[in-house]
Amino acid sequence: MIGIFDSGIGGLTVVRAVMDALPGYDIVYFGDTARTPYGNKSEKTVIEYALQDTEFLLKQEAKVIVVACNTVSSIATEALRQRFDVPVYEVVSPAVDEALKVSPGFIIGVIGTRATVESRVYEKKIKEKNPNARVFAAACPLLVPLVEEGWLKKPETRMIVKKYLHPLKTRRIDTLILGCTHYPLLKGIIAHKIGKRVKVIDSSTAVADRVRTLLKATPNLDQSLSKNGNSEFFVSDLTPQFLKTAQSVLRQRIHLQQVNL
Repeated sequence: MIGIFDSGIGGLTVVRAVMDALPGYDIVYFGDTARTPYGNKSEKTVIEYALQDTEFLLKQEAKVIVVACNTVSSIATEALRQRFDVPVYEVVSPAVDEALKVSPGFIIGVIGTRATVESRVYEKKIKEKNPNARVFAAACPLLVPLVEEGWLKKPETRMIVKKYLHPLKTRRIDTLILGCTHYPLLKGIIAHKIGKRVKVIDSSTAVADRVRTLLKATPNLDQSLSKNGNSEFFVSDLTPQFLKTAQSVLRQRIHLQQVNL
């Protein structure tokens, strides 16, 4: 199985992207909804949570781990790779590569949680590959709670998105990385507010393409993965709103199972 985890509902955008990129592959998802958001937690806590989330997925027989959380990707990827002997894919590097590929002037904006922005992981990775690129980041701490509450089309959400994006618009960025897997659920609003000339990079589709490419390059790993078209969804706290939003994201009815880590 392909194991995918996030702090909450946002990682389902990665599940949807993986389903589209690798149809028929069995998937197990864990959303740590009881402890979301991760973006305002300390590094120590984020690493601890990430290790617990990964251990749970491995117990469900996952053989590949996709970290569908930018905060964890920014802070805990190396800890996961050191602890566990399975491939671990994160969402930051694929988004960086895609941004550099499509950005006409290499004036790149990044929005994410406070933890992701303060880690400067996007700036560091972009500068490693293109030292001349200019990178501007903005923390958007209210967007994850708004998504988790299902406020995807509320006027308050539009107003907050506009306010968060204003500093990046003044920098005249040409590319914007959605540095949180919750944000693709607001992609329409974000694209409208940032302007038509700005290319918007969705980290969920970028990481799904990376997983597909790497599985093609490692046939032994690919052959070890079950392909029965089955998906299982686990959360640490179950709410009616989560189920409603999850089914909207995945465009199908699903069964959510609550577990305690």
